[in-house]
Amino acid sequence: NAKTLRSFVRACVRTYVRTYVRSNIHKYINTYIHTYIHTYIRTYVRTYVRTYVHTYIHTYIHTYIHTYIHTYIHTYIHTYIHTYIHTYIHTYIHTYIHTYIHTYIHTYCTLKLRA
Repeated sequence: NAKTLRSFVRACVRTYVRTYVRSNIHKYINTYIHTYIHTYIRTYVRTYVRTYVHTYIHTYIHTYIHTYIHTYIHTYIHTYIHTYIHTYIHTYIHTYIHTYIHTYIHTYCTLKLRA
């Protein structure tokens, strides 16, 4: 009967190990993996994405402002100033000088011829 009792205890322990321990190990591993992955995603991935996106946006905007806008403004201002000054010199000053010299010479010559 002692042998039967021992077999019964072994069978109970085996069943306990198979069901309860395996189930708990499975739950523990599942919870650990879930928590680890969740924590990993929350901390590392989020931080990385935030840092990457921040850096990318900062770099992109900085580069965009520095290159495109700077170049555009530089080109626009340069072209505008160049065109404006050129046009101003060509039309207003040229016309003014032309008109003034023409009028002066005309008036001077008319007065000299009359005198």
